[in-house]
Amino acid sequence: MTPWVRRLIVANIIVFFLQQTVAGVTNALAFVPAYTFVRPWTLVTYMFVHANITHILFNMLALYFFGPRVEERLGETRFITLYAISGVSGAILSLIFAPFAPIIGASGAVFGVMLAFARFWPTALIYIMGILPIQARVAVLLMAGISLWSGLAGSRTGVADFAHLGGFVGGFVYLKWLDMRQGARKFRSKVTAKVPRDTLSNWKRVDPTSVHEVNRDEVNRILDKISAKGLGSLTTEERLFLSNFVPPDDRVPPPT
Repeated sequence: MTPWVRRLIVANIIVFFLQQTVAGVTNALAFVPAYTFVRPWTLVTYMFVHANITHILFNMLALYFFGPRVEERLGETRFITLYAISGVSGAILSLIFAPFAPIIGASGAVFGVMLAFARFWPTALIYIMGILPIQARVAVLLMAGISLWSGLAGSRTGVADFAHLGGFVGGFVYLKWLDMRQGARKFRSKVTAKVPRDTLSNWKRVDPTSVHEVNRDEVNRILDKISAKGLGSLTTEERLFLSNFVPPDDRVPPPT
């Protein structure tokens, strides 16, 4: 298990144990939409409270199966942010569409993680009941459709359908924001990462043997590219990378 998946599973198990042994824990941590402004902490704490062993088992198994790959892909900080945003979004959507229905459980947060899994590995097979294979993207669409239909129809008593939908919505928005941020960062690097042409004028004096082995193959590739196509064939990123290995004495000082 990855770090945050392990921490979340342990935290959920500890809270579930407290629910069974300490009176009032469930009521203190559950999210009641109508009391949001009186008990704002429950926007987060409800994610660690479960109704029974089946409820927590389902959520933790889903987190165990889908969470590690998503955390490895996003990194620890982005993963826990995705989890938190999805869970809080589940509470907010419940506040809007089901203001009088108390909710508990990690489902909203876990659904956000499942959405991320389906986004990164859309054709990965998920086996329903361990038997029926279905692609991750299809499974997410089916779950979203069922939750939407059930939530609007009120057909599943005791199931927080809008929390599930909110988890999907929060996860989707956060992932799109990450995409936009990454795109903006790449654009800025292309605009601002300028390397003066004279800086690389003595590229022939770059000694690949003095470059750390981690970067050596890339340096050799760029040097081969210059030999074959000329200095002008380098991209901005390649020029910036190679400039780090030009001997300092050969660099042209910046204009004063």
